[in-house]
Amino acid sequence: INRAAMRSGGLRKNKNSNAFTFLLTSSLSMTSATTFTTVGTRRSSTAAFRSSTRALLATATMPSTSNDRKDDEESSSIYNPFLDQAATPKFRELEPKFLSPAVTSLLEDMSRDFTLLEEKLASTADGTAKNSEISYDAVLPEVEKIQSSVEYAWGVAGHLKGVNDSEELRGVYQKCQPQVVKSFTAFSQSKPLFDALVSIQGQWENSSDDGQVDVVMLDDFQEQQKRRAVDNSIRSMKLGGVALEGEAKERFNEIRLRLAELMTKFMNNVQDATKDFTLTIDDAELMKDVPASPKAMWAQAHEDHLTKEMTDSNEETEAAKIDPDIGPWRITLDGPSYINAMQFISDRPTREVIYRAFTTRASEHNGEDKNNVPLIKEILSLKDESSKLLGYPNFAERSLAAKMAPSIEAVKDLAELIAEKALPAAYSELEEITEYAREKGGEEYAELEKLMPWDVAFWSERYREDKFAVTKEELRPYFALPNVLNGLFGLAGRLFGVSIRPADGEVDVWHEDVRYFHVYDVTSDEKIASFFLDPYSRPSNKRGGAWMSVCLGKSANLKRDIPVAYLNCNGSPPVGDVPSLMTYAEVRTLFHEFGHGMQHMLTKADVGSVSGIRGVEWDAVELPSQFMENFLYDKKTIFGFAKHYETGEPLPEEIFDKLLKQKTFSAGLMLMRQLYLGQMDMELHSSFDPENESIFDVQRRMAEKYQPHNLPLEGDRFLCAFTHIFSGGYSAGYYSYKWAEVMSADAFGAFEEAGLDNEDEVQKIGKKFRETVLSLGGAVEASEVFRLFRGRDPSPDALLRHNGLL
Repeated sequence: INRAAMRSGGLRKNKNSNAFTFLLTSSLSMTSATTFTTVGTRRSSTAAFRSSTRALLATATMPSTSNDRKDDEESSSIYNPFLDQAATPKFRELEPKFLSPAVTSLLEDMSRDFTLLEEKLASTADGTAKNSEISYDAVLPEVEKIQSSVEYAWGVAGHLKGVNDSEELRGVYQKCQPQVVKSFTAFSQSKPLFDALVSIQGQWENSSDDGQVDVVMLDDFQEQQKRRAVDNSIRSMKLGGVALEGEAKERFNEIRLRLAELMTKFMNNVQDATKDFTLTIDDAELMKDVPASPKAMWAQAHEDHLTKEMTDSNEETEAAKIDPDIGPWRITLDGPSYINAMQFISDRPTREVIYRAFTTRASEHNGEDKNNVPLIKEILSLKDESSKLLGYPNFAERSLAAKMAPSIEAVKDLAELIAEKALPAAYSELEEITEYAREKGGEEYAELEKLMPWDVAFWSERYREDKFAVTKEELRPYFALPNVLNGLFGLAGRLFGVSIRPADGEVDVWHEDVRYFHVYDVTSDEKIASFFLDPYSRPSNKRGGAWMSVCLGKSANLKRDIPVAYLNCNGSPPVGDVPSLMTYAEVRTLFHEFGHGMQHMLTKADVGSVSGIRGVEWDAVELPSQFMENFLYDKKTIFGFAKHYETGEPLPEEIFDKLLKQKTFSAGLMLMRQLYLGQMDMELHSSFDPENESIFDVQRRMAEKYQPHNLPLEGDRFLCAFTHIFSGGYSAGYYSYKWAEVMSADAFGAFEEAGLDNEDEVQKIGKKFRETVLSLGGAVEASEVFRLFRGRDPSPDALLRHNGLL
């Protein structure tokens, strides 16, 4: 594991490293993880002319079919903001009705331009053209330009679907999706394009003495990027079915369309089921032990609900203000609400109701129209079938063809290595929590053999508070979002030599809470990137979790010098005049997503398909994000922002010491939970036999191995809301969190070895991290990037040490 399991077997890339496979995804989540959206804004000569003409005329014209013709013709005769692609999206003007006319028109143009390119490539290959040698510049840069306008429009639509969803947007999105999938499939299965790329690859190999090219050692980084882009594209096209013919190709493409539909439906069902459940509590006795912040959040939620009801019914009276100490309180299943309910409501029956609702979302309990069980079965079946058409024994093997991990066995070996240390710790930790509940919980718990699943979070929090003499409520006033951002940006300045400045109001945003920032290089004072930050939970129209995705990618070919990122979280919103007071976990999530953003924004790669996060192997993409989390146990970082939001007083030293002591609290339980999810995902995509077992049999089998101390209930339907693997980019890839954490922990070890109090060394190593991990993007193989930073292959020792297991 220390060497072989972490060594890549060849050039790898994630499933979205270029536009040939972007079509099935719309975003990346991290703690909820994610997939990446890729966008662009310039196209080939004729396409660029059409695009600029659209911007001038601000109209769209295109043919429509049957019942859609009238609506589309009405939309096509007015300004269409999806076609206004000169900069960041015009969010204030974007409406679902504009999407279909824009996509239809852009797809028509893209198809026409690509047909011309294919004809040109074919004539060059068969010698009928004047110049019979195919050059790189005549291929991938042209493809990027041809695809760019559709990628921009579709990427914006996917982003809005995650942060500002509506029934109207869903309907239009689902209507457009099949045509988008078909259009990009034409790229991934183009024989003239594939042959041209293979020809270019052959030219480069023949130019070296031994036929082998060490792209990492090339002096010309621009040339290196091109080679990597070609290698990635060839592999992507092979995985996209370029070699298929006849019925096999037809079936493969049918599956692709169906999977896109199923994955979208899966996510919609989870969002709807999450939104559908509410529990209104008006008995103050049930809230007697709940801290002020959760009560204020739930009271605000009830007040917002009453206000919406009055608005919907056209009532002019204002909703009454809800006193957080009196209620009522409205609890939902979105992250902040659910987590606080499980940790702070002392009433067991209430916790059980909320827990069971959460763990049965989008299952048979929500009605057949929102039941994800049949969708999961079909998704798994279709992925397996399409993988076999490509010559792979299962989907997991196909997935690993574009990742660092060399085999399923290597993934299992890493899980076993960690579990050997973590499982005994998990047993011990749960027993300590259970014993504490028996001692402190009164008669209800005194004779309890084991805690139920809805008990664990509550009593774990009580035990942690007692053991370390600090509560989450005590910490919140020191973690006001404005202060946390100042500290985070200060850390980025220390480590990476950048200055981050507010730019609110300079561009359109999709919600009033969204912030906008510019990133400047400290040395040159040159603006090098920008990003949006959407920090708060909005259960009504924003999906759960946290994720980073691409607004604009860096590309010399598209004349895009300033990459722009979306950073999306679901943190605790402000309540009244009080700013967002974050939990420690929410601060960690923000640091995590910011790490993703830094890799996108600080890239020096400018070949579009390998710049920033594009082209980075999926099981390495969490390296910079998880790396950033480590600094939340660095004293200088914490005291850079942990100030009381009212008094300005810094976090007391004794509380920081307690934070350090609780760093490894329940580490065994958390590690085993992640291993369980990762191995369940891998098992479902490699060994699942639907003829002899159900998906829940697999869940039970994996739980018995990785969660024997805390088995799920018989009716647990967690899989029905496992969006990472059934509607995101983590299919046969959830293990990536731990695989990348081996690297991120080891990378942070470089700072620990130099001494976190040695500021000169910290800045020196931070600069090196920027110049390697953050700058090289997908242009260099991830295993080589790590070696360039660390001087050796990754070791799991730091991960085990950080979790108190070594």
